[in-house]
Amino acid sequence: MSRTVEPFFPANGETVKMYFCGPTVYSEAHIGNMRAYLLSDLLRRTIKLAGYGVDSVMNITDVGHLVGDGDDGEDKLQVKAAAEQTTAWDIAEKYTELFFVDTDLLNIWRPDTVLRATDAIQEQIDLVQVLEAKGVTYATDDGIYFDTAKIGDYGKLTPNDTREDIDGGHRIDLGGKRNATDFALWKFSPADAKRDMEWESPWGIGFPGWHIECSAMAMKVLGETLDIHVGGIDHVPIHHTNEIAQSETATGVEFSRFWVHGAFLTLADGDKMSKSSGGPGLLTVRQLADQGFDPLDFRYWVLTGHYRSEIAFSLDNLQAAATARERMVRRVRALVEAVDGDLPDVADDPTYVEFCEAMADDLNSPRAIGALWSRLRDESADAAATLAVVAAVDQVLGFKLVELAEAAGGDVPPEVVALADERVAKRAEKDFAASDALRDQIKDLGYEVLDGPDGYTLEKI
Repeated sequence: MSRTVEPFFPANGETVKMYFCGPTVYSEAHIGNMRAYLLSDLLRRTIKLAGYGVDSVMNITDVGHLVGDGDDGEDKLQVKAAAEQTTAWDIAEKYTELFFVDTDLLNIWRPDTVLRATDAIQEQIDLVQVLEAKGVTYATDDGIYFDTAKIGDYGKLTPNDTREDIDGGHRIDLGGKRNATDFALWKFSPADAKRDMEWESPWGIGFPGWHIECSAMAMKVLGETLDIHVGGIDHVPIHHTNEIAQSETATGVEFSRFWVHGAFLTLADGDKMSKSSGGPGLLTVRQLADQGFDPLDFRYWVLTGHYRSEIAFSLDNLQAAATARERMVRRVRALVEAVDGDLPDVADDPTYVEFCEAMADDLNSPRAIGALWSRLRDESADAAATLAVVAAVDQVLGFKLVELAEAAGGDVPPEVVALADERVAKRAEKDFAASDALRDQIKDLGYEVLDGPDGYTLEKI
């Protein structure tokens, strides 16, 4: 809220109450969406590094998100259901499952609690009734709205006054709204059509607005005040601003002590990646895997940029990250082969201390990865101590370094592994002729290279 770096600790001194906005499941999540969930994952892991527990909650928006920006238009899931000739319920199930396939591929921890908006309808109705009793709502022909003119600090999360930024008379059609910044709490179902998702309410048959779900579900699990609320920077001016307005009006207390917002992932030409606008630039994690990349290459590339800085995606940038990550795995594999016995404690290790300091400084993952690389390049360092550092810091970075190093090694002769590693490097350089020649050499030694989403494996012929 202050837009300054502040010391963080959970209010109860032990467990962080953390909420992050989940996907709207009317289509597949693209890699730009996934940057936000990598931020949430990195933050959770860093909180664990600091010694705190985490109680994490994420919503699934399976109803209430409308096509229009001014609380108008159709529900996005209804539109998709019509296009695919199925129901909104089936659309929600399909894209929720695909979302978690992608987060698993990226080694993103699943939230402690996942709530679907359709599973918390009564809680949302209850919250709207509280706001109604507070005198901050009004009815229009199409729904129940929050009257932002009734509260004095609306828009405090934004650096500018939201009321002045939005010119309701020229930029949007107000319809029945009193103020441009007013937002829907409950929408009425159209009289001439039955929706797949609609419920009885004190105001008639309808469905909740988009913003009300996050407040209702976050407070249902975590209480009236969160420690941290996470989301993309695009949520600041409208969605999170409205969450604050309705939550704090209802409870009279601060909704979230801290806010963490991740910057956009842009395309190399500078365009924002948005699934609402469509376009050829929308790649999914699984599509990257189909093009020969390990999803962990994308994780590595994202974490080499600071979460508050825009990063520009291109396949060349991802290829460079893939090459770097493979080199990191090869170096860790050499450590695994060199170390026999227990690993030492890392608490006072200079590299580990530097890593922790970097992550504690507003999640400075680029600096943290740089510290790890410096240690991996230090051939004079003790192998066991270095491997211990790798194992410890990768609990935060989530690159599966030791796991992949051990899996790619095993009982395969070192000369075969060396050829396989060289083949990876040639593929990264797009020297496919050399890559094919190395595959043939490996086959002559009695092994087949099997490429997969998590790297390669070697199988005896």
